[in-house]
Amino acid sequence: MTRAATEAAWSRDEFERRLRDKGRAYHIHHPFNVMLNSGRASREQIRGWVANRFYYQINIPIKDAAILANCPDRAVRREWVKRILDHDGYGEEPGGIESWLRLAEAVGLERERCESLADVLPGVRFAVDAYVNFARRAPWQEAACSSLTELFAPKIHEQRLAGWPEHYPWIQPEGLHYFQSRTSLARRDVEHGLALTLEWFATREAQQRALEILQFKLDVLWQMNDAMALHYGVTE
Repeated sequence: MTRAATEAAWSRDEFERRLRDKGRAYHIHHPFNVMLNSGRASREQIRGWVANRFYYQINIPIKDAAILANCPDRAVRREWVKRILDHDGYGEEPGGIESWLRLAEAVGLERERCESLADVLPGVRFAVDAYVNFARRAPWQEAACSSLTELFAPKIHEQRLAGWPEHYPWIQPEGLHYFQSRTSLARRDVEHGLALTLEWFATREAQQRALEILQFKLDVLWQMNDAMALHYGVTE
């Protein structure tokens, strides 16, 4: 029996605090992202980031579909399916993937080039695929917990919206729509995902597992930036 199995569960407030403390490992602090958001990136570096992040974007609804496929709870599915629609689009709403393609065009990438995935680096592909495979194979509660990096996402989007128009005036403003939309949608998703995690991970052992899962997802995002920094360099 592990030590965590014999210890009392943290209170919900303490558990949430520990989850939020994981933000210290969020890729907002990665040198490649710091370079992007501080205005030091070249056009090639920005285009490389957009092209590689597109592979992550198109896999988000696939990851969420895997969670739905493993989830027997209708109420959870009714809420979680919104994430797929947000990215794939519905009705007159084009969705986040289309917004990302418009970002690609705004930074000077051809849409067809971005969709071809020709510029996706092996390290980025490996990290994203590992995340999707985790979502397919893990219990749905664990896969849902892995999405909690959204706790930290609004700040990174706000940084881009605040700094990119000044740092990179050559980027067409309409290309920043994705960041504008995710600022509010990420907060909505966090509210639901956090509530699920606080409810389902109710023992100390389960809470420790949730922290490990969140760290895994943080590592996925960090590795993506590592791969891009290695290939495109980091401008000091």
